[in-house]
Amino acid sequence: QVQLVESGGGLVQAGASLRLSCAASLASEVTIRNYGVGWFRQAPGKEREPVASIIWDGTQYYGDSVKGRFTISRDNVKNAVYLQMNNLKPEDTGIYICALARRNVFRLWSRQDIDYWGQGTPVTVSS
Repeated sequence: QVQLVESGGGLVQAGASLRLSCAASLASEVTIRNYGVGWFRQAPGKEREPVASIIWDGTQYYGDSVKGRFTISRDNVKNAVYLQMNNLKPEDTGIYICALARRNVFRLWSRQDIDYWGQGTPVTVSS
């Protein structure tokens, strides 16, 4: 019903910035207006970790490790969600995965909140 395609990952040095994009394709909805969207990440051998989410009214939630460095935004007309990542650190390395929830969640997401997942885009931060 929903497909999520990420882009914008890459290899950067610590302290650099990167902007990730996620394009949503919806089979039966006009836009993602009524959905919560956001990002998880998964480092090699680690569990999938919530990074940031944004609900319909623009309220944003962030994991503690990225607060003050990452900013999530959404464009309901383009059916897109973005993650601006500044001052990247080596510990930010991982696969960044776009996610969508059919309901708004008024807290930082966990995996069970998610209805649709993208395939991910890799981010590698070297020191």
